[in-house]
Amino acid sequence: MKLPAATAAFGVRTRLVLAFLLVAAVSAVTTAALTYREARNAVLERAQDTAVASFREEAERFVPELPLDREAVRWELYDIAARSKPHPWIVFAEYASVRVSSGDRPASGVLTAELRRSARTSPRGAFQRVVKDGAAYLTIGMPVMTRVVAGGPAVPSGLVLYAVMSLANEETDIDALVTAARDGALPGLAAALVPALLAARSVLRPVRELRRAAHSMGGGQLDTRIAVRGRDEMADLARTFNASAARLEDSVRELKDAGTRARRFASDVSHELRTPLAGMLAVTDLLDEDADRLDPDTARAVRLISAETGKLALLVEDLMEMSRFDARVAELNTDEVDAAEAVRRTLSGRRWHERVGTELPDGIRVRLDPRRFDVIVANLVGNALRHGAEPVTVRLSRRGGALAIEVRDHGAGIADTALPHVFDRFYKADAARSRSPGSGLGLAIVQENVRLHGGTVLARNAPGGGALFTVELPFDGPASRQERTRSGRGRAEAAP
Repeated sequence: MKLPAATAAFGVRTRLVLAFLLVAAVSAVTTAALTYREARNAVLERAQDTAVASFREEAERFVPELPLDREAVRWELYDIAARSKPHPWIVFAEYASVRVSSGDRPASGVLTAELRRSARTSPRGAFQRVVKDGAAYLTIGMPVMTRVVAGGPAVPSGLVLYAVMSLANEETDIDALVTAARDGALPGLAAALVPALLAARSVLRPVRELRRAAHSMGGGQLDTRIAVRGRDEMADLARTFNASAARLEDSVRELKDAGTRARRFASDVSHELRTPLAGMLAVTDLLDEDADRLDPDTARAVRLISAETGKLALLVEDLMEMSRFDARVAELNTDEVDAAEAVRRTLSGRRWHERVGTELPDGIRVRLDPRRFDVIVANLVGNALRHGAEPVTVRLSRRGGALAIEVRDHGAGIADTALPHVFDRFYKADAARSRSPGSGLGLAIVQENVRLHGGTVLARNAPGGGALFTVELPFDGPASRQERTRSGRGRAEAAP
C-alpha cells in the first residue's frame, strides 16, 4: 500500500517530533492566552474599581450652590482632579446647558451617549472603557445627589460629574505581559525539542529493531528474533513477531523437507524406471517391426503398447531433468555457436525441416549450451506442431544485447485463462489433451533452461492469430551463479 505523498515525505521520527512540538505549542499558546486574559482583567479591574470608588466619594461630597457658579464649580473640579487616583483625571460637570471642565476636554466621542444616559438615570452612576484613536480610557459618570428636605431622601440635583482617566499605564503593563508570554514560549518550545527527540527515539528503537529483523528474515535468516523489553504495546508486538517468525520457520522447514522428499522420490523412481524401460523399448521396437505380420487386433495392441512405452520413457527423462533443476545441480557446458546453424540441426534431427518455416539470418554467434539450446527449440517447436496449427515458423533476430528466438504457430492461440499457467508443470489448457503425446513438462523444461542461461521466455497470442513464444538469451553467455541468484534466476512470463 502506497502512502500519500505528504505522509511519505516525512519519516516517523520527524512526524513524532512535530506532533510533540505541536502539542507543546498548543499548550503554551492556550496557557498564555488564558493567563493573559486573567491578568488583563485583573489589571483593568483594579484600576477601574479604585477610580470608580474614589470618584463616587468625590461626587457624594460635592454640594454645589444653585444657581450654578461656573468659576466656583471649576475650582471644585480642580480640587477633585487633584485628589484623583490611581491616575490623573480630567473632571468636568454638566448641568443643563452649562459645561465646566477641570482641563482640556478629551477627544470627541470618549464620553458616549450611552454613558450620559446611564449616569443621569442611575443613582450609583456608570462607567465605561473606551478606545479612541488607539488610546484606552476609563470614563465615569456620577450624578450629584441633594436633599430637598433635611433628613429626607437624596434626589438627583441635575448636576452630573464626569471623569476621564487614561489607561495607558495598564495597557503598557498588559503589553509587557504579552511580550513576556511570547518570549517565554519560544525557549519553552526549544526546551520541548529535547524530550520530543528522546520520546521519538524510545518509540522508534523497537520499530528499527523490527525493521532489521524483518529485513533479515526477508534475506532468509528465519531464526531472527527480537529482544522483548517491558510490557507495553511494543513488547506485545515483539512477542507477536517472534511467535510468527517461529511458526514461519517451522512451516518453511516442513516445506523444504517435503520438497526434498518429493524430489528424491521423483529422482529415485526415474532412475529405477530407466533400466526396465530400456528393455521394454527394445522389445517394443522388435514388436513394431513384426506388427505387419500379425493379425489386425494384435497389431493395434502392439502399436499401442509401443506408443505408451515411448511416452513413459519420455516422461521419465523429463522427470529426471526436472529433478536436476530442482536440486540445483543442472550445469551449462557453453560454447560459441552459430545460432542459425544450431536451429537447423534441431529441425533436421527431428525431421521437421520440411514442416517448419524459418527466418534464420547467418552470422549471429552466441555463447550457450548447445544441448540445452536444442532442448529449448525442440520443445517449443514440438509444442507448436502438436497443439497449434501449421504453418509453424522459427525466427531469429538481434534485440540489443540478446538473441531473440520466436516460435509461432497459426492455430487458435492460448486461452486468456491459460496464459499465466503455460509454464506450469503438467499443466494442460484443454482437458481433451490429457492423452496427448507430451509429458506436460516440455514448457517447464524450456523455462528452466532459459533461466539457466540468464534469459527470459514469454508466451502470448500473436496479433494475427496463433501462439507466439519468444526467448531472449544474452550474447555473452549466462550470468555467473551468484549473479543469477541476485537477479532471481531470470524471469519467465505469460503475457495476455
